[in-house]
Amino acid sequence: MPRSSTLLFILIATIAVECNVEKPTLPKFPAILVFGDSTVDTGNNNYILTPFKGDHPPYGLNFPGSFSTGRFSNGKLVPDILASMMGLKETIPPFLDPNLSDREILTGVSFASAGSGFDELTTSLSRVIPMSKQPCLFEQYVKRVEGVVGRDEAARILSGALVIVSAGTNDFIFNYYDVPTRRIQFVTVGMYQDFLLNKLQNMVKELYNLGCRKMVVSGLPPIGCLPIQITAKSTILRSCSRKENADAQSYNHKLEKQLLPQLEAELPRSKIIYVDSYNPLMDMINEPHKYGFVETRRGCCGTGFLEAGPLCTRLTPVCANPSQYLFWDSIHPGESTYRILSEKLSASLLTKLSLF
Repeated sequence: MPRSSTLLFILIATIAVECNVEKPTLPKFPAILVFGDSTVDTGNNNYILTPFKGDHPPYGLNFPGSFSTGRFSNGKLVPDILASMMGLKETIPPFLDPNLSDREILTGVSFASAGSGFDELTTSLSRVIPMSKQPCLFEQYVKRVEGVVGRDEAARILSGALVIVSAGTNDFIFNYYDVPTRRIQFVTVGMYQDFLLNKLQNMVKELYNLGCRKMVVSGLPPIGCLPIQITAKSTILRSCSRKENADAQSYNHKLEKQLLPQLEAELPRSKIIYVDSYNPLMDMINEPHKYGFVETRRGCCGTGFLEAGPLCTRLTPVCANPSQYLFWDSIHPGESTYRILSEKLSASLLTKLSLF
């Protein structure tokens, strides 16, 4: 066989082998169940009396159909993107949507509420759904699922579902930093962290008792780098608050290294995974061009310094290319950011849950 033909044969054979190698796939979950704040609220606040809503333009600008769904972003959130990556469905609907079909119910919903937190004081004025009340909605969900498929199948769905918990940022911003109400009671930030972590622990146990077994719990983002916090602490220089970021890191350390391993050891047949949002976001902030971002210190909506929720309206101008902005408004990341975080979360799930 001529040398050129031999080389061609080897090349074709190599490509064939590589094509037949199975790529790792995400674990199969029958449903995704979501608890938290605006980072994972897919529209529940649309159905309650609160000014904390994202059901108006320009929110949803890049969502399919440019529809304002109540998501506090220009497009999809992490639960939506994960559900699509898993082939489960394209979006995770809000549980309070009165038109939910049985199929939508069975494959997962979000119980999250924008503005929520573990501390009851966080929601006292906004009247959104606190984290402590979201399991009450989940109990209603369980009853509906049991009514559709029976108790045994419902138990299988719950134990196999991917449960996402994402909250805590609002507690620090509303109660400790910008309106320091809790500083009177908790003289150190460490004491307030422990208070919140105890609330989180109670919630995880409650979800476990209701049948959940596979949970991912998100740590805090770099709170000091949120545009609204930069505006509050460094209006001129537009630099991140090192103190607030250090507090977030110490909270995350307690969550990852102490609380979650303790809970997993205590709750039989549970798998409870820590999700790091802090370091990926800091990398995007420090190395924006690696990710295609050109702006990381302000949001795309309006000036990007203060606008969020009722201040980001249909009359507010937006940036020309939201995908180049890490933040959509002064608090919330854009869909491009959420897609990067989703890729990192999926890699973590692949490593930590594939053998569970």
